[in-house]
Amino acid sequence: MKTKTWLGGSLLLLAPLLATAALSGKTQVATFAGGCFWSMEKAFDAVPGVLTTTSGYTGGKEPNPTYEQVSYGETGHAESVEVTFDPSKVSYAQLLNVYFHNIDPTTVDRAFCDSGHQYRSVIFTHDASQLRQAQAYKKSLEASHIFPQIVTTIEPAGPFYAAEEYHQDYHDKNPTAYAAYRVGCRRDARLAYLWGNKDK
Repeated sequence: MKTKTWLGGSLLLLAPLLATAALSGKTQVATFAGGCFWSMEKAFDAVPGVLTTTSGYTGGKEPNPTYEQVSYGETGHAESVEVTFDPSKVSYAQLLNVYFHNIDPTTVDRAFCDSGHQYRSVIFTHDASQLRQAQAYKKSLEASHIFPQIVTTIEPAGPFYAAEEYHQDYHDKNPTAYAAYRVGCRRDARLAYLWGNKDK
C-alpha cells in the first residue's frame, strides 16, 4: 500500500488529499495482474499521478484468501495490484502502457520464474471505458506483430482482497531480498529481451 514520495509524507498525510479528490470525483481505480505483485506494485509506484498501490488477490472465488492459499493455486485468484490514480495527472491508457511494459504478455500461467494460474496476466476492468481502452490497447499490440501471441486476458473486476501487510511495499521494506528475487527471476533481462528499444 504505497503512498507516493513525490506527494510527501505518509498515508496519514495523504489521507486529506485522497478524501478531497474522492469527494470531487477525481480518483479512479485500476487493477492489474502481471505475476509477482511486489514487482507490479513497484512499477506503478514510480508513476506520477498514481496515489496509492495495494498488493492483493482477485479473479477467484475464495473470499478473504491467504497468501498460502493463493500460492498453492487453491483459490483461482491472481496476485494483483490495485492502483488508485488521479486521471487529471495520468490516464488509464498510460497505466496500460506501464502495465504491458512490465509484464511478459506471451506466456500462459507464468510470469518470469513464477509459474501457476495465480501468476497469469490479466487486466481487470472497472467500467465500460476501461474495457474499451484495454481491448483497444491489446488489439493494437496484436496488430503490431511485435509478439507471436498476446495471452493477457481482460476480465471484469470483482472483489479485491488486500494481501498481508508484509507484502505491501515489499520492495521498499526489503530492498536486498527484493533485488535478489528480481535478479534471480531474470525479470529485467526478460523485459529487455521482450521490449528492448521498442516504442513505448
